Amino acid sequence: MRQCRLRHRTDTLERHHIFGGPCRKASEKYGMVVDLCHWCHNEPPNGAHHNRETDLMLKRDAQNEFEKTHTRNEFRAIFRKSYL
Repeated sequence: MRQCRLRHRTDTLERHHIFGGPCRKASEKYGMVVDLCHWCHNEPPNGAHHNRETDLMLKRDAQNEFEKTHTRNEFRAIFRKSYL
């Protein structure tokens, strides 16, 4: 069952691309997309699009997962920097 990655809610779910902008397609390609409830996704002050700490936590978790099967240099080449 789909649920919010942060609050485990199952209502008002929205897909969040952990790496947006020019890295949005790579985020999709490598599965760096998570379910967030509307409040954790796009509402201030704690939503991922408004809170730097929430954003960085999701990026670090995604990079850690990526590096289980790839190198940090590969991550940097794709996502332009390291968050670890």
